[in-house]
Amino acid sequence: MSLDASLLSMAAHIRLLVLDVDGVLTDGRLFFDDNGQESKAFHVRDGYGMKLLQERRIEVAMITARYSPAVAHRAHDLGVKRIYQGCADKNLAYTELKIALHLDDAAVAYMGDDLIDLPILTRVGLAAAPADAHHEVARRVHWQSSLPGGRGAVRELCELILRAQGHWPAILARAAGEAP
Repeated sequence: MSLDASLLSMAAHIRLLVLDVDGVLTDGRLFFDDNGQESKAFHVRDGYGMKLLQERRIEVAMITARYSPAVAHRAHDLGVKRIYQGCADKNLAYTELKIALHLDDAAVAYMGDDLIDLPILTRVGLAAAPADAHHEVARRVHWQSSLPGGRGAVRELCELILRAQGHWPAILARAAGEAP
C-alpha cells in the first residue's frame, strides 16, 4: 500500500472513525423477505478492522439514514456503542457525536459513498470513500479504497489509519505469533 505523506499525516491524527452503513459496510443492496424483514451482508474483514482500531483506543461509530435491526445487531457484535440510525440529517448526528467525544474535525475520519454523505465528508480530517462510491463523492474525498463497499473497503481504511499511527508492525507480529 503506497501512501503519500499528507495522507499519512491526516490518518495519524484520527481518534474516531465514523462509517455510513448502506454502500460502505454493505454493498448497498437491500434484501427483504416475503414478510418485509430486511437482511444485510457485512464483510468479516471490515469488522476485524474496526476491532483492531478499538483495541488501539480509536473510537468507531456508525451513522445511517435508515433504521435496521441488522445494523444494531452488527454494531453490538463489534462493540460499537455509538450508532445513529434513522438520521435524516447525518450532519446533525455527526456534530452531536463530535461534541460528546470532545473532538474536532481533524481527529475524525468518515467513509461515505453517496451524496447524503457530502456534508460530513467536507468537514472531517480524513474523508474516504469505497471504490464504487458515487462519482461526485469520489472526487471530493482525500482517499478512495481499491475495494467496493461491503467487500473490504472499511478494512482498507482501518489499515491506513493503523499504519499511519505506527500500529501495523505489532498487529502483524501478533497475527504471525511472533513476540512483539
